[in-house]
Amino acid sequence: MNDRSRDVRSIRLPRWGRVAADQGVVPWLVFDEEGKAVEPVRRFLIDFVARDNRVGSVRSYAFDLLRWWRWLRVVEVEWNRATSAEVRDFVLWLSGAVKPRSAPRTVSAATAGTINSITKKPYLDDRYKPRTIRHSNAVLRSFYDFWIELGGGPLVNPVPLARSDHRRPHAHHNPLEPYRAEGRLRYNPKVPRRRPRQMPDERWNELFAALRSNRDRAILALAVSNGARASELLGVRGVDLDWGDQLVRVVRKGTLAEQWLPASPEAFVWIRLYQEEGPPLDPTAPLWWTLRRRDHGAGLAYQPMNYEALRAVFRRANLLLGTNWSMHDLRHTAALRMARDEGLSLRDVQTILGHAHLSTTADIYLVEEESQVIRRVQDHLAELKKRAQLPPPPVALGYQASDLEVLFGGDQA
Repeated sequence: MNDRSRDVRSIRLPRWGRVAADQGVVPWLVFDEEGKAVEPVRRFLIDFVARDNRVGSVRSYAFDLLRWWRWLRVVEVEWNRATSAEVRDFVLWLSGAVKPRSAPRTVSAATAGTINSITKKPYLDDRYKPRTIRHSNAVLRSFYDFWIELGGGPLVNPVPLARSDHRRPHAHHNPLEPYRAEGRLRYNPKVPRRRPRQMPDERWNELFAALRSNRDRAILALAVSNGARASELLGVRGVDLDWGDQLVRVVRKGTLAEQWLPASPEAFVWIRLYQEEGPPLDPTAPLWWTLRRRDHGAGLAYQPMNYEALRAVFRRANLLLGTNWSMHDLRHTAALRMARDEGLSLRDVQTILGHAHLSTTADIYLVEEESQVIRRVQDHLAELKKRAQLPPPPVALGYQASDLEVLFGGDQA
């Protein structure tokens, strides 16, 4: 291990290279300053795509590897000669660095990193979060595992595991059994556990009233009734609606499996109102479209709604209400409502949310709502104060008040 010290606080990554879409097998690639694909990354991403990973994951991995390549250029280390010292210093740099922005903050500059007084949620700032660093470490370890297996990378993976002993990875592995995870990565930061919060009914009513269109009302009504993810709802088509049984079919984010989910009658009412005023709908086409026609080179036309358009819906509503709600808050709200319904089992909640393991549902949603705990404690303190202000009970016959005062140390008169 290279123990040379670096002043990581003074390092600034160059704007070297870029991630861009490609028309080949790999939808996203890392390109250098000459516009050529970075070959080690390209070969890794080909294998990554062949393992049936989604386009969004490919793009995410490409950006993590671009950041790593920029780091290697600054520290002047070849990618196949990197050691755990480079990874260690990279993690230290990420822990204190500020994300580069294409444009400076304007309206959000005053709230970045603060807590919203209404939602009690933090606003995002420009620091790298522990989850981002952990994801970066996982990407780098996977990248170097690929090249070590091919014999083209370093002899040892520079992203080490946090073992108490120094045994060889997968020592004494039975070849008839699958490989299992060898433990957490050494330089993974700890992630504070976040408690899901249920949106109070009055806040939900305020958010719903702030929406501008029946399309937006339909999407949010669906999300709060069954907890489907944003990407799952945006992928719904006209044929994915069962009007008779009031079901909606989604493609699950992780498994890509199709699943029918129940939805509230109100959600279907808003969908019908949206369809009556919206663009002509092909049953096999996406259900959600932009409200205005746009020209993307082929004349004015409605465009399928994407995640950025959905974020714009929340930005407008949050600006009006002074909040920072997101689509995931509706998923938490739906899940907590179901988990606290005595008529539903935890297995029911797991199925609707699409969790692979029951323990995931239990760990996240079998929690006490913090606001409700605070309210009950406040009621308890108010009750104690009320009792203290009540007159003392009369002394029973046959006893002297002075004797009781000596016995109990208080005024019993």
